[in-house]
Amino acid sequence: MYPQAFIEYLIHFHCERDYFECHEVLEEHWKEDHVPERKKYWVGLIQIAVSFYHYRRGNRAGALKMMKSALKICKEQKSELVKLGFQADELIELLQKKFYEIENGTPYESINLPLTDKNLLATCKYQATKSGKSWGKESDLSNKEIIHKHRLRDRSEIITEREKQFLLKQKNRNRN
Repeated sequence: MYPQAFIEYLIHFHCERDYFECHEVLEEHWKEDHVPERKKYWVGLIQIAVSFYHYRRGNRAGALKMMKSALKICKEQKSELVKLGFQADELIELLQKKFYEIENGTPYESINLPLTDKNLLATCKYQATKSGKSWGKESDLSNKEIIHKHRLRDRSEIITEREKQFLLKQKNRNRN
């Protein structure tokens, strides 16, 4: 019933608190649709993860910007969030609270997103346990690999693809 990418997002969010991976897995899913059919609620969920990634790293400006945008989308997409198994009003209230905490310099704390669909929750917990992960675990603030993942990850594929696209553009320009 739910896309596997969404389930993976939830597992990354609630187990190892790998917000960068939440962003990666859901953005890939979101991009599978053609541009006019892309679902805005996926962007809202991606932005929640990005906000928490910045928040945990101490980037208040980035966290606030993403949280503000995520809140706007979540308010606009409440009915879609309900279809995704969320308690939408509770989610919006929780995000609003986090926005004020970030704004006021409150230190990062993990949260659990309010899911109402018991089957979705059971599926997530089952898949998490099967992978050796603990649902609802607090973020490991000493794990620099997760906290600074964007700096530490292997970017060789991305760099190769960008170079390939750059050369293609130059080749096309030279033809014209």
